[in-house]
Amino acid sequence: MRSLRLALAGLIFAILSLALGSCTNDDGDLSFDDAAVENADFNYVIPLGAGERIDAGEALDILPARLEAKVGQVIRISNEDDRGHLVGPFFVGAHEELSQRFTSVGELSGTCSVHPSGQFVVAISE
Repeated sequence: MRSLRLALAGLIFAILSLALGSCTNDDGDLSFDDAAVENADFNYVIPLGAGERIDAGEALDILPARLEAKVGQVIRISNEDDRGHLVGPFFVGAHEELSQRFTSVGELSGTCSVHPSGQFVVAISE
């Protein structure tokens, strides 16, 4: 049931992200863009079987609860698992890869299905 709820939440988030085109902070100026780059500054891999391990109660050490990034840096999240995962403001489908370049100062946060705290925050500075 948790997997279904996470998948549904991810789908809703993905649709809203496409509709809005960017994330904003209180000043309305935070954004990021798709980054098709070879070398990301932050690389995370969600391994095959991660969802099953989490369902079994295992705490996975895949990424930090808070990531300090700078404008212009890129995060890449590769999901090798058979299910999609929420990673803060991002949804990464099963066997998909997401790359995002941070284009403005601010903070992005959200539910994280692969961190023991259940949250992932990206703080972006100059």
